[in-house]
Amino acid sequence: MHALNLNQQSNTYFNEIAKKRKKRFLSNYYWQEITDYCNYFSHEDSSVLEVGCGSGDLLANLSGSKKIGIDFSEEYIAWAKEKHQNKNIDFLLMDANNIQLNQTFDLIVLSNLIGYVDDIQLVFEQIKKCCHANTKVIVQYYNSFWEPIIKFSEIIGLKEKTPVQNWLSTRDINNLLFISGFDVYRNNKRFIFPFYIPLLSLIFNKYLAKFPFFRFFSLNIYSFAKLLQTDDNNVINQQYSTTIVIPARNESGNIENAIKRLPKFGKHVEIIFIEGNSTDDTWQKIQEIQKKYASTHAIKIGQQKGKGKGDAVREGYKIATGDILMILDADLTVPPEDIPKFYNAIASGKGDFINGTRLVYPMDKEAMRFLNYLGNHFFSWAFTWLLDQRFKDTLCGTKVMFRKDYLKLIKNRAYFGEFDPFGDFDLLFGAHKLNLKIVEVPIKYKERTYGTTNISRFKHGLILLRMCAFASRKCKFI
Repeated sequence: MHALNLNQQSNTYFNEIAKKRKKRFLSNYYWQEITDYCNYFSHEDSSVLEVGCGSGDLLANLSGSKKIGIDFSEEYIAWAKEKHQNKNIDFLLMDANNIQLNQTFDLIVLSNLIGYVDDIQLVFEQIKKCCHANTKVIVQYYNSFWEPIIKFSEIIGLKEKTPVQNWLSTRDINNLLFISGFDVYRNNKRFIFPFYIPLLSLIFNKYLAKFPFFRFFSLNIYSFAKLLQTDDNNVINQQYSTTIVIPARNESGNIENAIKRLPKFGKHVEIIFIEGNSTDDTWQKIQEIQKKYASTHAIKIGQQKGKGKGDAVREGYKIATGDILMILDADLTVPPEDIPKFYNAIASGKGDFINGTRLVYPMDKEAMRFLNYLGNHFFSWAFTWLLDQRFKDTLCGTKVMFRKDYLKLIKNRAYFGEFDPFGDFDLLFGAHKLNLKIVEVPIKYKERTYGTTNISRFKHGLILLRMCAFASRKCKFI
């Protein structure tokens, strides 16, 4: 249980509960689910703050390089220090209505807390003191659907009695975060059977709870948020350097146009062409263009040793020096003129990972074949379900992220493995695992003016389906 800023009667009550819980642990199965899910989004190099840490069990089991827990209860803090004295965690006696920490954190967790505080908005405003531009906040609390069930459980003794609390919907929580200065970018509901019964609990909580109808009955609500960003266009336009990686296979006729049509933006633009096993003169053309534009553009070139666009992108990113990393397909079906839109979206803090979408505006008649169109809609639906966030288009070639986040993605790549020859899913799943805010930028999708597509609808479509099935085990059924 977590509680802060209660009246004296509630404070005494919770101190008594703390003493009882030293002897008897209730609902370990329930708390383990919360711990596992929060830990999915915490990483070894993360700094973590838990507000309302209680006994410290959740915080102790999260990954992190620096971890601090705060709670109003002397009993809880003393207990947490005793239990986790060998785990290099700082437990501090502190009221969430007046947080006094002169540091920021990568991840802030509030678990089963907001129902017990007198002024939720004030608590959210206080944690802003501990946020930097990329801090992620996870707020977890009961689904209001369960209010009568939990009250009945307290009456019959299945659950310890608690003071009168706030019962909030997802919309209530999101609104309180918004008016407190936070941007909610993902919501999730999990866990529909809070008791451990072998096999039955597994079926209900790991599988059934992930599907639309059953999710309505979930016990836990999660809201993911980051600070709302303010625009300063003069700063945005000059703030970051950018690397644009252009994978090219049999694209000789598009190489020069990629340079000529690319606008200037940001502090500095670096262009990297990676040629991949072409049968035409693409490599020769790339070398020629590098020399021709050497005085006006910073161009690097290379040839991939492996196969596939994903491998080419990774080769390019290895030698990239820009603050922001972008992909521009050499077929130029995503117009180079639209690239500044992606820069502005990420540089202004609108998102941490920017994904292009081709399925908003009408596209050129020959830009996408009908089966490809259906396939893209299917995968947008699949990803919306898999990652608990709306996606319009997952296979657009243009994807953008900060290089510092990509370096973290590399460290976490072992979690998914080298499973994606195209690179789209590797980046999207990796961004989700890093708890990045993913936003989409619509573009006008153009038909090719040179060459033919390197995509096989049926062969590559089956590969994408297998990757979705694999990723469901790594992202959804966890």
